[in-house]
Amino acid sequence: MAWLSFIGTLFLVVLVFNLMIVVHEWGHFLAARWRGLKIDKFYVWFGKPLWKKKINGVEYGLGSIPFGGFVALPQMAPMGGLEGEVDQDNLPTITPLDKAIVAFAGPLFSFLLACAFAVAVWQFGKPQSEMHSTTIVGHVAKGSPAEKAGILAGDVVKTVDGHPVKRFEGLVDSVRWSMVASEGDTIPFEVERAGQAGLLKFDVDPKAWPELKKEEKEEKASWWNAIFKRPELRDVGLMGQMTPMVAKVMPSGPAADAGLQPSDLVVRADGKSLRSMIDLGDHIQDKANKAVQLDVERDGQIITLAITPRVPDKNNMKEVGDKTEFPMVGIVWDVEGKRTTIKPGPTPVEQVSDAMRHMGALVSKLLSPKSDLSPAHMSGPVGVGRLYYKLFQHPDGWRLVLWFSVVFNINLAIMNMLPFPVLDGGHITMAALEAIRRKPPQGRLLEYLQTACALMLFGFLIFVTVKDTGDFFGGGKKSDGKGLEIEWLPKEKRTATP
Repeated sequence: MAWLSFIGTLFLVVLVFNLMIVVHEWGHFLAARWRGLKIDKFYVWFGKPLWKKKINGVEYGLGSIPFGGFVALPQMAPMGGLEGEVDQDNLPTITPLDKAIVAFAGPLFSFLLACAFAVAVWQFGKPQSEMHSTTIVGHVAKGSPAEKAGILAGDVVKTVDGHPVKRFEGLVDSVRWSMVASEGDTIPFEVERAGQAGLLKFDVDPKAWPELKKEEKEEKASWWNAIFKRPELRDVGLMGQMTPMVAKVMPSGPAADAGLQPSDLVVRADGKSLRSMIDLGDHIQDKANKAVQLDVERDGQIITLAITPRVPDKNNMKEVGDKTEFPMVGIVWDVEGKRTTIKPGPTPVEQVSDAMRHMGALVSKLLSPKSDLSPAHMSGPVGVGRLYYKLFQHPDGWRLVLWFSVVFNINLAIMNMLPFPVLDGGHITMAALEAIRRKPPQGRLLEYLQTACALMLFGFLIFVTVKDTGDFFGGGKKSDGKGLEIEWLPKEKRTATP
């Protein structure tokens, strides 16, 4: 049943997510034990405790909010406003080195967990879609900046914004990331084109999109859109090559009549290579009721099938905004990219290095005034949980979860090392100041500063959660509730339909 599958997947998401947070806190706990710090509490989850028990002076508990965990260490920077008052007069003094070690242990354990996941990916392999293993352009959107600049489907992208690229999609060394991270008025591309000597160079203006219609401008300027939708990232209208794969064949449609089956790869139409699922639709626009020869890869063999596109027997195309009806073939494409190959996982060193390079580049772009990237593009627990849920839906989801957990734990380690009060990096910074001044920071002012920074952090989490929530509803996009509805009738009933 669908709801049982949903609950089961949700349980896995909560389990994996909490594992990584608890391991981080466990690092603090073990380091505090090693350095002789007083430990008040060690909790899995937050909120009102569902269970708690004191063992050897430490209160262990299970909270009611199923997310993360925490360790209460009163000898670190005071957090009385959030954790409750603690009598620090009776606590033994600890050195700045003790504080730095305890603070550093959390990010260290996150890093070590990332390494463990990386070893698992190395052993079990990583699913790779076509767009994650090639830089061939699969589709150029009509009227897009890329089309205006002269880039064509089939071009092999070599560099973007001066950076060599190895794949179209991905965290680093990819066409997508190089476009998003670019800061100039134009984005330089170098491509290799069949039949052309040397590399072709294009300067693509990411703002050269057709002007928005009046209703689109009004929607973009709406308060709902401004609150929930993330700012648009740089895009020039390019898609990486992904040979169209059939996910489902609609009953009684042209594809069913022609004999197409789920998992078929449609590689050519009338001898023309298809590099994306959009290509077949473009090819048949003027071929209603005309036979089209499809070369299909099935079980490693190429077979040729004749298909006759036609307008669906029943449809609401005109009602949803199309001025004319157009021919279709009755195929539901694999838009999730589930056609993947299991390749040997990159080495642990390569995985960790790529994750660290991506995180470093992301932080630098967030701080750059010229970059289009902003905190509004970041995700909180809801967004990360949603991504884990989507990964688990993939046929090889557990492998993808292992891979993303490398990235997430590296991000968690690096973000916590930032010198911001209440983060681990802030504790290390204050320990360093204490070592220099030979006097620990203390007093109500420090406590107020810690509490204020914690509230700022909570405020930021609320901000990104609002954006994450908007992603569930298409970024706040308004809808009249109408979608494309089509129906194909059996052959014996078609002529009887007016």
